[in-house]
Amino acid sequence: MTSTPLTESELEAWGERLGRILDPPAFVCLRGPLGAGKSVLARAIARGAGVDAEMPSPTFNLVFRYAGAGGKRVVHLDLYRIDDVEEVWELGWEELGAPGEVVLVEWPERAEPLLPPDRYEIALSDAGGDRRAVSLRELGDVAALAEAAGVQGG
Repeated sequence: MTSTPLTESELEAWGERLGRILDPPAFVCLRGPLGAGKSVLARAIARGAGVDAEMPSPTFNLVFRYAGAGGKRVVHLDLYRIDDVEEVWELGWEELGAPGEVVLVEWPERAEPLLPPDRYEIALSDAGGDRRAVSLRELGDVAALAEAAGVQGG
């Protein structure tokens, strides 16, 4: 999978562009190590989807829901503290991906067997200096975003 190196401000601009063009329902997995920029990207995607509320990290609350523009809703989950995949059911997992909903999941590997087959996968990693390597994959039946968002697809 090829990736595009982006500074934090470029990552935010890319995320906002992605949030504007995502056609819900959309399920987006944000993968990468601690400090890779997953929360920065999640906030940017949500801003692009029309969320103008403060967005604290869901690390301790695990899930936050926000109203966006044009009827879009954004659900931001952070599964870092999940120890057992069965714990995600307590977060309303079965209701995720409703019409009009953009679901952003940090640490999706904690719920790997339950991830929907139709989803976007964004991988972030350190690219040296102040840059993050970013790649986007479209899995299953989803709209092609990589080219429209200006980042390499995989």
